[in-house]
Amino acid sequence: MTQNKKSYALPIAMMFALFFMIAFVTGLPAPFGVIVKNQFGASDFMSTLGFFANFIAYAFMGIPAGMLLERIGYKKTALLAVGVGFTGVGVQYLSGVAGSFNVYLAGAFISGFSMCMLNTVVNPMLNTLGGGGKKGNQLIQTGGSLNSVAATIVPVLVGYLMGANALERTIEKANPALFIAMGIFAIVFVVLFIMDIPEPRLIGKVKIKYEHSPLSFRHFIFGAIAIFMYVGIEIGIPHFANLFMTSSAEKGGLAIDPTIAGFVVGTYWFLMMIGRLFGAGLGAKFSSKAMLTVVSAMGLVFVLLAILLPVTTTVSMPVFRSDISFGLAEVPIGIMFLIFCGLCTSVMWGGIFNLAVEGLGKYTEAASGIFMVMVCGGGILPLIQGQVADLTSYTSSYWVIFLALSYMMFYALIGSKNVNKDIPVEVTA
Repeated sequence: MTQNKKSYALPIAMMFALFFMIAFVTGLPAPFGVIVKNQFGASDFMSTLGFFANFIAYAFMGIPAGMLLERIGYKKTALLAVGVGFTGVGVQYLSGVAGSFNVYLAGAFISGFSMCMLNTVVNPMLNTLGGGGKKGNQLIQTGGSLNSVAATIVPVLVGYLMGANALERTIEKANPALFIAMGIFAIVFVVLFIMDIPEPRLIGKVKIKYEHSPLSFRHFIFGAIAIFMYVGIEIGIPHFANLFMTSSAEKGGLAIDPTIAGFVVGTYWFLMMIGRLFGAGLGAKFSSKAMLTVVSAMGLVFVLLAILLPVTTTVSMPVFRSDISFGLAEVPIGIMFLIFCGLCTSVMWGGIFNLAVEGLGKYTEAASGIFMVMVCGGGILPLIQGQVADLTSYTSSYWVIFLALSYMMFYALIGSKNVNKDIPVEVTA
């Protein structure tokens, strides 16, 4: 008798869509930073509050999201997260109707709750739907690539929607991007609701004793700080490059057409996607420590060149355009080096995570929850960089990124060493 193997092609496709949406919604504060500067007269500091609101939600929701997963399972948590995400994007749309900066921040904060919950769900759910092992890992890697695709599209799409007229840079002009997000959320919700998804019932089978915590391991503490720095680096580099390019000369900017600037920033995320694809292959040949060391060093060089080279020196760099083709954009050479940093940030998360949880054993799951909390660095570090930009200049603000990359180098070379091997990590009932 042949037993039919259940196909999960549709829910897998929905998880891919959620991978896409995580990057799409998380990427909105970057081009919206340009919009709120024009529509609400926001400063550089205030323009980063969208990122702050989005990522600070992780600090509140990281650990509760994991507890929610344990209590109600993957499907219900995903449905709740999608509903919250739809609401968050909807509130951002209403901020344009109401003309309110505070309503926009509320929408970004609500969206942050959703993104945190989705990040907690999609990786283990894809692994479960793939049956674990190599197939599960393959699905997660594919989802990660789609995540990068979305991050590439967002600044290009919103930059295109804004057009060249500075007076028309409003949230209303970017509404199509918000409608796309809400539409995908709605479709995913309906499909997930009617689909039967397996729920791993691992919790409760064995009562595990925890004599310590992940914070008992020095290399994990340094790794958690590295995650905080990394997310701030990943967000800060393209965000302030976008502000630098689109701001007027009177405000210290380059007055570049926002559509062109969107193409340039989209190329940063495109390079991140390329870096992740190559990084997946190189990971089998090189250690996480070696990879993190190399990309941190490259990032330090690129950022230093961006700070020191004169903005009057321009180059024609290839950019990823909205019609899914490549063209040339005339930008200062420093901007080009900042965009190159996408190749460096592409593999940092995986490298940090692997080094930080190495040797944690039964404390790995708790460590993942703490990691999710530290994602709030994506809101806090750009806030600091924005304040520096307001007080000095866009170029000088990148010293914040340089210092953060210096910490990454420290972690790769020194901080990642496990000096607490005496702590037992085996599962004991």
